[in-house]
Amino acid sequence: MSDVPEQTQAAPAEDGSGKLKRAIGPGLLLLFIVGDVLGTGIYALTGKVAGEVGGIVWLPFLVAFVVAALTACSYLELVTKYPKAAGAALYTDKAFGIHFVTFLVAFAVMSSGLTSSSTAARAFAENFSNGFGLELGGLMITLIGLGFVAAIALINLRGVGESVLVNAVFTCIELTGLIIILVIGMLVFGSGGADIGKAFDFDTGEGGVFWPVIAGTTLAFFAMVGFEDSVNMAEETKDPSRNFPKMLFGGLIIAAVLYVLVSVVAVAIVPLDQLSEGDTPLLKVVETGAPGFPGWVFGLITMIAVGNSALINLLMASRLVYGMSEEGVLPRVLGKVNRTRKTPVTAILFTTLLAAGLITFVGAVPQLGGTTALLLLAVFTVVNIAVLVLRRDKVEHKHFRTPSWVAVAGAVTCAFLVGPWTGRDPAQYGIAAVLLGIGIVLWIVTRLWMRRE
Repeated sequence: MSDVPEQTQAAPAEDGSGKLKRAIGPGLLLLFIVGDVLGTGIYALTGKVAGEVGGIVWLPFLVAFVVAALTACSYLELVTKYPKAAGAALYTDKAFGIHFVTFLVAFAVMSSGLTSSSTAARAFAENFSNGFGLELGGLMITLIGLGFVAAIALINLRGVGESVLVNAVFTCIELTGLIIILVIGMLVFGSGGADIGKAFDFDTGEGGVFWPVIAGTTLAFFAMVGFEDSVNMAEETKDPSRNFPKMLFGGLIIAAVLYVLVSVVAVAIVPLDQLSEGDTPLLKVVETGAPGFPGWVFGLITMIAVGNSALINLLMASRLVYGMSEEGVLPRVLGKVNRTRKTPVTAILFTTLLAAGLITFVGAVPQLGGTTALLLLAVFTVVNIAVLVLRRDKVEHKHFRTPSWVAVAGAVTCAFLVGPWTGRDPAQYGIAAVLLGIGIVLWIVTRLWMRRE
């Protein structure tokens, strides 16, 4: 791999020309990536993965990070080569030039962000109910989720600088919660009240360890939405060709270490049957390992963590819509930028309305997390192929370059994890098919709209 480049493309104008504002420095970019990868994944999915593999819950997360690292190399070559918004959809368009394929990739990425953010918003509402000892009905859960998404939209409309600063604060709170878990783990280990051997229990049934770990990995990949989100912010990142390689790899390494450590602590302290129930596994670690610790405090931290995921995913989805409008894949009206705040106002409103619909009508579907991972794995397969196709497209500035074998390995592993042989719930394919069906209808409408324009 090449060194981080010394030279980049010129940044978009920051006057009234309608381009986005570059407001994300390396530190904020790192916090953006870490906050998104941790978020809902570690605070809500640890128990679900434990239900698939038992005590070795850390292993599916580790496998997911290895697969993600291969694909991250392909993303780094492309984002430093084409430092613009739209991410995977932009790379697909440049590689294959087929409007329908580009649109489906864009819609799949947007759907993954919206399913992730709507799931996180409902998790926020449910943690609000549980953390403060309230017994709220389904309607109130939905209303709280909708109110939370509306608040995120206001932050997003305010400006990307304000949005990433809120993300930075939320990420620091997330990290504080994980430090609390690790401290509790050390105290319980020191007193002899935890069985660390459970974290290395490979007894996952007659089928051996391989397929249960693969099944857990398909769910754990939900957490990997983080680095896909970040590349869609490239047009608002300062010196992206220099900053992305260091920050993306750094963020993935930090998150991987925390996932492994927290997973080991969780299964060593909480019985597996209890850990795999519900959506608040780390709160159970606190209640079991430190019963004197105020439960509402950690409940609040969990709310902020899953809320951070919703914030970042809606940021990504709006930038993707804006970027594809700029590329002519979506109607130009979706690319309108506020002259004062330099934010993609129509894209933000459009994606917020879609997220509100998911929260209202399908937010309670338990397979949304797995569907998010399924959509992302399919997109990652396409991106790994696109990086090889685009090798013939030369640019004037230096950029990151990944070895061809890494891109091939990334494509093969992601395609393997998409298949039904992984033990994925068939309902996830059904949800993905419905979403892509909606995308096809929207593609037809878009083509008619653009032809009229």
